[in-house]
Amino acid sequence: MGSCVMNFGAQSDAIEGTIAPAGGCPFNFFTSRKWTYVTGGLVIRDHKAEALAQLSPIGPDRYEGKTSDDHEITLSRQ
Repeated sequence: MGSCVMNFGAQSDAIEGTIAPAGGCPFNFFTSRKWTYVTGGLVIRDHKAEALAQLSPIGPDRYEGKTSDDHEITLSRQ
């Protein structure tokens, strides 16, 4: 499994925003373009607005969940 840097953009207290992957992302995350915070977690979407992953908060700077292909992933703030 690999890792990558993803830059999340949004205004303060936003419930959605943009994503700019820095390259080399595993699975289909190189196509990530948007994020949305919904009840129970975070959804990452691709350039076609299709869900790539659904994640649940584990702490203030960490989310865990699965990709749409059922791969386990972790998202953390650096």
